[in-house]
Amino acid sequence: MASAPTRPAQPKGATGVLVLADGTVIWGKGFGATGSAVGEVCFNTAMTGYQEVMTDPSYAAQIVTFTFPHIGNVGANPEDIESKVEGAVGCVVREDVTEPSNFRSVERFTEWMENNGKIGLAGVDTRALTRRIRLSGAPNAVIAHSPAGDFDIPALLKRAQEWAGLEGMDLAVRVSREHQEDWEGGYWRLGHGYGRAARDATPHVVAVDYGAKDNIFRNLVKAGAKVTVVPAKTSFDAIMALKPDGVFLSNGPGDPAATGEYAVPVIKALLEADVPLFGICLGHQMLALAAGAKTAKMHQGHRGANHPVQRVGEGWGETTGLVEITSMNHGFAVDADTLPPEVEQTHVSLFDGSNCGISIKGKKAFGVQYHPEASPGPQDSFYLFEKFVGGLG
Repeated sequence: MASAPTRPAQPKGATGVLVLADGTVIWGKGFGATGSAVGEVCFNTAMTGYQEVMTDPSYAAQIVTFTFPHIGNVGANPEDIESKVEGAVGCVVREDVTEPSNFRSVERFTEWMENNGKIGLAGVDTRALTRRIRLSGAPNAVIAHSPAGDFDIPALLKRAQEWAGLEGMDLAVRVSREHQEDWEGGYWRLGHGYGRAARDATPHVVAVDYGAKDNIFRNLVKAGAKVTVVPAKTSFDAIMALKPDGVFLSNGPGDPAATGEYAVPVIKALLEADVPLFGICLGHQMLALAAGAKTAKMHQGHRGANHPVQRVGEGWGETTGLVEITSMNHGFAVDADTLPPEVEQTHVSLFDGSNCGISIKGKKAFGVQYHPEASPGPQDSFYLFEKFVGGLG
């Protein structure tokens, strides 16, 4: 008979705590915003880009455990924010956040976390927590910070246990834009900041926002497109009224099956109309669902900037078999065994063999599970934006 999880007494000076739904209590030093937040605990293996991670809407309702021990050492700045909408609710780190040492820093990471309503927990054995997630899956939990060290552990545990979790949850509507927007930002250059998009550029890409990262739109602009961003629930008729040369399906949080209730019918109509499509992450999953495949919750998910993905589909020529090192952030995946005959698998993860890309035969429609825009991460996959935009006309 398995023993109940231990509930250690609160150490002297502990101002933060992580309470897992199974009753495990992990103490540490709180930073950032005070109060408490509930979410799914995951881990991210990236060595850089913690600010981009925390502002990625795909992390909505999640608590990120950073496996890299030194988080916050380059501070924070307004240029490295991926979205102004909800991202991760909190983070768990190994070492205390130190003074920033970077010429681009504007404020300390602790201050940035507080100003953005996110809770941090330092001094945790993140290797042990990561191993726990790998063995047992991503748990639901509550993260809390009280400078006075006042915590009602039974109440926090009850909240963690009563939270429904990400499966079956549509979070795209929570993080999507509410109104249509002409995207104006260009690509970033050191010493110059962000450029400006040319609104007279062609082709015209309509991007459906399920919780998009800004760097995706910048890469579409860099590839030569004019971009119009629309909310997640935009209808087929409203999209077509914008006269798109192609439609982009963005990343986002939550269960793809739940978001698909309203997104899939629109995507099916776009496919029937032979509109070129490109999906990333949740958008990739939406495209797969529209084509007849299914998605499933992963045991621990893929989150980091070091994930090897191999090209396996036809049409790559001499580059078939080439491996890209990619950025990933997803807790659900397309079930490759459910892909219908007209859908080709184009990329697979070399970590676990899971699906990482599809192409629909006879259509200009493809998607990838990973994040080719990086931020943070390697730039091996930037070519996909040129592939999509270059094929429009």
